[in-house]
Amino acid sequence: MPARGMPVEGPCAFGAAAGLGLLADAVFGDPRRGHPVAAFGRAAGAAERLLWRDDRASGALFTAVCVGGAVGAAALARRTARGSRGASVALTAAATWAVVGGTSLGREARLIGARLAAGDVPGARARLPHLCGRDPEALDEGQLARAVVESVAENTSDAVVGALVWGALAGVPGLVGFRAVNTLDAMVGHRSPRHLRFGWASARLDDAVGAPGARLTAALAVLAGGAPRRALGVVRRDAHRHPSPNAGPVEASFAGALGLRLGGTLAYGGRVEHRPVLGEGQRPVEVADIDRAVRLSRRVTWLALAACVAGRAAWGSIQGRRGGAGC
Repeated sequence: MPARGMPVEGPCAFGAAAGLGLLADAVFGDPRRGHPVAAFGRAAGAAERLLWRDDRASGALFTAVCVGGAVGAAALARRTARGSRGASVALTAAATWAVVGGTSLGREARLIGARLAAGDVPGARARLPHLCGRDPEALDEGQLARAVVESVAENTSDAVVGALVWGALAGVPGLVGFRAVNTLDAMVGHRSPRHLRFGWASARLDDAVGAPGARLTAALAVLAGGAPRRALGVVRRDAHRHPSPNAGPVEASFAGALGLRLGGTLAYGGRVEHRPVLGEGQRPVEVADIDRAVRLSRRVTWLALAACVAGRAAWGSIQGRRGGAGC
């Protein structure tokens, strides 16, 4: 039981706080200066320079130091705020705003879509690195549109839904910890010669913590896309064929929900990959589909918040904890 004067953040308090954070993201987008995630990235970069060795053990130590430090700082902040319900809600709202990136995701996707619609393929290529790490120079209009839709799908899970899931499970430390793990994976989790062994722990941890959000994203995309039977069929048939255990269900669900064919040949950092097709038999991605993907992402975001609040309430009811089930 919590100590007297230390209120538990119930499901409605969490929902209100996380909802305020999502609204702040919708209105303001990412902070232009002093973004906490950017600050974490700089600190992690300094830690990498200090700890890098070409082996998995050093990478595991790096991951533990970075994630443990971020979660520890968040836990200390939560402990400080627990004496006031208002402060607790404000902290959760601020943390949600800091770690989600749905508005920036949609903005970047639509900027590329606008350039493609205007016939400015070179401009779209120049903008693509703001959204994903693919090599844009060899991509034509359709391939650029496909890359954007796939990035919107994957980042709906990575940049929004996964954070909400861990926020519902573990509060502010869960929000911050998820974003820390996801950031490390982006920094060192790729298969470059430098990070093949050093980044192994970060990549595997990201797979583990990203799994719940990816499954929830896929389920909600199936429900919210307007063609649930088709979307579910694509997920069942194609999701497991994707090399990523988390991106597979998410991209397959968007492919089915939007009636598109995703996957195929792509290039990262000079390395060409031939990925299986998701949604075989459906039409190729067109420029107008970028806006459809962004709209689906937004629907999934708000449905995910509702699902997380409901899940938190159900768990509190099962546990029978005072303040856990009620609002």
